[in-house]
Amino acid sequence: MRETRNLEFKEALSDSFLKTVSAYANGNGGCILFGVDDSGSATGVDDPASLALRMENKINDSLDPIPPFSISINEASGVVTLSVGEGAHKPYLYRSCAYKRSDSSTVKVDRLELTRLILEGQHRNYEDTGARTEGLTFALLERWLQSEVGIERLSEDTLKTLELFSKDQGCNIAGELLADRNSLPGVDVIRFGESVSQLLERMTTEKVSVLRQYQDALDMFQRNYVREEVSGSLRKTVELIPREAFREAVANALVHRTWDVSTHVKISMYPDRIEIASPGGLPSAISEEEYLRGRISLLRNPILGNVFYRLGIIERFGTGIPRINELYTESMVKPVFEIGEHAITVVLPVTSRDLGLSAAERKLLDCLGGGRELSSTQLADAIGLGKTKTVEVVNGLRERGLVMAVGSGRATRYRAR
Repeated sequence: MRETRNLEFKEALSDSFLKTVSAYANGNGGCILFGVDDSGSATGVDDPASLALRMENKINDSLDPIPPFSISINEASGVVTLSVGEGAHKPYLYRSCAYKRSDSSTVKVDRLELTRLILEGQHRNYEDTGARTEGLTFALLERWLQSEVGIERLSEDTLKTLELFSKDQGCNIAGELLADRNSLPGVDVIRFGESVSQLLERMTTEKVSVLRQYQDALDMFQRNYVREEVSGSLRKTVELIPREAFREAVANALVHRTWDVSTHVKISMYPDRIEIASPGGLPSAISEEEYLRGRISLLRNPILGNVFYRLGIIERFGTGIPRINELYTESMVKPVFEIGEHAITVVLPVTSRDLGLSAAERKLLDCLGGGRELSSTQLADAIGLGKTKTVEVVNGLRERGLVMAVGSGRATRYRAR
């Protein structure tokens, strides 16, 4: 057993645990085990009942507001468990400061994160706060609604129905995001050559409607990853990367990103892949597993998400990740979803049938399917080549970004990206 984001060990009671209580209440809850050392071994505490009472008094006297918590005692081991639930009235402060969990550590939140906690405690999102720009116009949104929904014109009542406008506040940030001109960040698309030092094309779309950002990204994709090929007397369209996968990834990046930071959604286009990095990690109430399996759709920007849903751009119920994976069913190389604390990156590789892979390369990638990690010796045995030739094949695939090394030296293993 080890410490995690939602689990902490304490051998004895000290006031430092109150910071973690604040962090758990401001996040999605967690447990602190008293009488457990750093290795996870139970050492027990003297007089558990007295410690539990002192712990309860410290929480009641030091936290504002008081978070939901419970205390239990294991009489056999002498371990006292403090369980803290996610609070409904954030932020939860200890000595006038709010805390959060960062991996298995407790740290003080910054000003931006404190603002987010305050909004969360009010059951609001940043997109629901007042617009920062006056005189907003909605010509592009009107055209989309006319085409996809069938309205004749965009009225104030329509904006109210879409929750983009209220009499008391006027337009909110979600409305500003959909306005023709605004003060908000956008999308930065860069197309590289064979290396990152070879910049072929760059397009930054900012301070305009997210619908324009979305369409500009799709147009650049169309120019570079969709080709017309002639076979005999027939002309066919070839997508090096499934267009629907790219479209889904960009739409998700716009709907799920944090808009209260000035960073752009970054789309990096390479000959063998596209990387789409969206500012903001996972919301605290959703786990990495739930995100990857598409079991829960928790929109960071539900108003914007609802408009995208009405326009037919996204599905409401979190099917984006499974749909992207499904589009790569026949490809040996699969999408990669990299989840960080401050960003989520989706890597869409050029499908294997469009990469011109050799038989040995295809066989090697097949061996690394399903997330397997193998050494060069294991790969050589699997594909029936000598170790030297196998290493050449591996290095060629690494240069193309299709395989990555894990570990170093004799312990090096390889896996598909």
